[in-house]
Parts: sequence; structure tokens; C-alpha cells
Amino acid sequence: MEWNYANKNHSTIINEKNGVVYLTFPKLAAAGVRHGFSTRMGGVSKGYLGTMNLSFTRGDREENVRENFRRIADAIGFREEQLVFSAQVHETKIRKVTAANRGEGITKETAPGIDGLATDEADVPLYTSYADCVPLLFYDPQKKVVAMAHSGWRGTAARIGAKMVHFMEKEYGSRAENIIAAVGPSICRKCYEVSEDVAQAFREAFRPEQFPLLFDEKGQGKYQLDLWEANRIILTEAGILPEHLDVTDLCTCCNHDKLFSHRASHGKRGNMGCFMCLDAETE
Repeated sequence: MEWNYANKNHSTIINEKNGVVYLTFPKLAAAGVRHGFSTRMGGVSKGYLGTMNLSFTRGDREENVRENFRRIADAIGFREEQLVFSAQVHETKIRKVTAANRGEGITKETAPGIDGLATDEADVPLYTSYADCVPLLFYDPQKKVVAMAHSGWRGTAARIGAKMVHFMEKEYGSRAENIIAAVGPSICRKCYEVSEDVAQAFREAFRPEQFPLLFDEKGQGKYQLDLWEANRIILTEAGILPEHLDVTDLCTCCNHDKLFSHRASHGKRGNMGCFMCLDAETE
């Protein structure tokens, strides 16, 4: 299986179980936390949704999506009927999840307008959805907390990653220097052309000396934006230690045959999922 790596920094592990291919991150894996990021491989969906589509809203048959969730749950190791979804709107609201919320999004209604989820309870699997935006994963091994945030350009400019760190500090007593984190597969700098309004949002959110790290100006109001670097800056400025952070080396657009990409498919695509769950023995 040939992947197109951005920099070959070995920050992503490719796993396979029963034909289901999913990704994990070295520092989270070493810490023993159950997590995974799905690919297009190992499901039952057809056509442009093939094969591991995890969205009920992109034209797929419901029974296909449910079978896909069953397969990815079996591969990573959780019960799909206990999943808690985030109803994402590209903002920065974060939800504290407990066992009472199990099944929200897959067997019962979920809370709207949520782009971040966190829990300190075992066997409460969290789910966020992607097709170019940035998945952010967090684990505090001291307080036994897992959390995820969906960070597109709006969420990144609004620093949802830092807000999650502060949320974990406030709600669970975490300390930033103890948190292990990952910036997951998403669109890379060379693939992500943005307009002047997006570049301006990042000028307002970052310091001038950071601008060259974040985007290249192409002329005519166009820029190439680096969401990976932006989130690396945000998380380290929030107190996460560089040695506790994995930053992806896989672009969804460059690998659109293996990962869903909104940009590469011009919107004709399925969704991937990111999952985290505390094990009872971890808790």
C-alpha cells in the first residue's frame, strides 16, 4: 500500500484488522489510549462513497453506514452503539461527555453545534467527522481524560485546540504539560489554497513573525495555508510539550484514493471518523 507522505516523520501508524485500515499516532499509542482515524478502506459503501463512509447525510444507505461503523468499531475496539457524536458547525463549543450520553448521534439525538468532546469516563467512545479539516486528539494520562476537537480553518483561527487544553484544565484539573496530543490527517499546505478573507483571519489570530510559517502568498488574493503548522503553534503555545505532540505527515487531498477529501472530490465524497475511548483498565 503506497501512501504519499508529506515529510516522512513517522507521526502516523497504519493499522489493518479484518480488511479495515485505520490510522493511529505513536505517542498516543505508546500511552496505551484507544484511538483511531478511519480511511476509505474496509467498508461496504459504493461509488464515490466507497468504501468506509461514516456519514448518514451524504447520500449513502443507512444500513451501509451502520455496517461501516460496526466494522471500524470492531477494528479499533469499542461498541458502536455507545458512540457519542459531535454535531460539528466549525465553531469552538466543547461538550463534557459522560456515560449518560452514550449513543447520542447513532441511536438517539445529539446536542447541536459541538466541535469538541471530552470525557473522563470509561467505555464512552467519542466520534468526530472529517474530509479535509484537522482532527485534534488529546489524552491526559494523569487525570485519565480523552478529548477531540474538529478544527477547520475557522476553528483553527479561533484556536479551538488551545480552548480544549484550557477546558481540560478547568473541568478535569489537567495540566498542559501532561497532555499528549496529535494533529491528525487533513489537507496540507501545498493543497490548501485560500482567499484573502481566510488569510486575514490568520493574520488577526497570529503574530506577524509567524505569518511565513503559516502561509505563502501567491498573488491575486490567493494563499497556501498550513493548518498543521498553525495547530502545532496553537497547541505548544497552550502549554503542550513538543515531545508530547505528533503532527501528521499524511494529507487527505494527496491521498484521496485512501482518504476522503472534500477539496480533491469537489464535495462528492463520504466522511472519515476519528475515535477515542478510555478503557476501564486505563481509567
